[in-house]
Amino acid sequence: MSAAGLDVRGLAETVLAAAGEEVAEALVRTERSGFARFAASEIHQPTLVEDATVQLRVLRGRRSGTASTNRLDDSGIADLVRRAQDAAESSTPDDALPGLAPPLAAPAIEGWDAATATLDGEGQALLALAAIDASSLPLYGFVTSGATEVAVASTTGLRAHQRTTDATVRVIAANAGASGYAERTAWSAARIDPAATAREAVAKAERTRSAGTLERGTYRAVLEPYALGELLQWLAFDSFGALGLLDGASFLGGRLGERLLDPAVTIFDDALDPAGLPKAVDFEGVPKQRVALIEAGVARGVVWDRLTAARAGEGHASTGHALPAAQRTWGPFVSALSMAGGDAPSLEALAEAVGDGIHVTRLHYLSVVSPRDGIITGTTRDGTFRIRGGRIAEPLVNLRFTVSVPELLGEVLGLTRTRLLTSQSDFYDERFAFGALVPGLATGRFAVTGTGSSPGL
Repeated sequence: MSAAGLDVRGLAETVLAAAGEEVAEALVRTERSGFARFAASEIHQPTLVEDATVQLRVLRGRRSGTASTNRLDDSGIADLVRRAQDAAESSTPDDALPGLAPPLAAPAIEGWDAATATLDGEGQALLALAAIDASSLPLYGFVTSGATEVAVASTTGLRAHQRTTDATVRVIAANAGASGYAERTAWSAARIDPAATAREAVAKAERTRSAGTLERGTYRAVLEPYALGELLQWLAFDSFGALGLLDGASFLGGRLGERLLDPAVTIFDDALDPAGLPKAVDFEGVPKQRVALIEAGVARGVVWDRLTAARAGEGHASTGHALPAAQRTWGPFVSALSMAGGDAPSLEALAEAVGDGIHVTRLHYLSVVSPRDGIITGTTRDGTFRIRGGRIAEPLVNLRFTVSVPELLGEVLGLTRTRLLTSQSDFYDERFAFGALVPGLATGRFAVTGTGSSPGL
């Protein structure tokens, strides 16, 4: 159903009323978004989405049932209630199941921009054209923007509401034998310069021609924010959420309070920071908290939702990181990674700190080898270079790597002062934009395990 003009808070109240005497929680989500995709500098596959969905969760003692729909008329809502009731009745009792969240005051945040919310297909295409016109090489990628709104109402008296906007431009400048990558993301499209993003990708691509190979081994390396953000997000899936801690999959397991990383490393999950993609509440309506994960190399904590907090007991409480009920078995979700910067004024200064090693723009095809050890494998892509004598030198083919992220972060040679918000969104499902705000990093340990394809198409 279309999200245009929908009163999400009123709809949440309507669904809750339809549940009658049940102990229940209604979640309403709307999305208005669009994509302007382009390939070989030609715009194609424009996409516009307007959608609204409702999820109802019913609790009967230690039983819980959830159903969802995008049929928002009376019959659709009545069917939703019946299905949630049936799911609760047939579910297995869970002694650790928490009740519904109590009403709590949500923090005031930025994160909504009216111009971005009303950006239409023509506006997105104009942003894409600005990137294309600035590129001297064939350009591939997309411009996307969206507006989302969330309302939660429950029989505990909880009432939560937030609306957010986001925009991203992601580009690869490429032809035969050359490719370079750049992106920008923000909660306001006015904060993004598509032309500058394209020029960054072109400049990178022009340096990748005639790429050479590299022997296997462990190298000093500079990771641009694109690479570091992706690596940290993959680490976070298992290691910075409470479910990984409780299940023994997190490398923080049994190590909270210990110094595990270089003292230069400080990482928070901070959804309240206006430099990121701010959120006020999670999908249970619980207010977001800024959570210290690593402080000066010391493991401090993980993010929680109500389910993992109830399972852990001992006074643990949600930090506002719950997913929608249908996805809650995945555990609390880390969606606002924020890593402190350092003293280096530029990536070039990091190369000087490395001396001899490699420079990595971005990572691709990542997968987790060992969650407990934080070991991740993948390839570099669209801008890998040799560093010699403290300067970025000749280009390299894409490199295969397998790294222990704790080891990589255990020997930090430098961090840039400037941080970049890197998009971690895949945009494949209902829109939930999130990112990692990170600096560039110089590390003493990056393990290259082989070579891959050359840059370019």
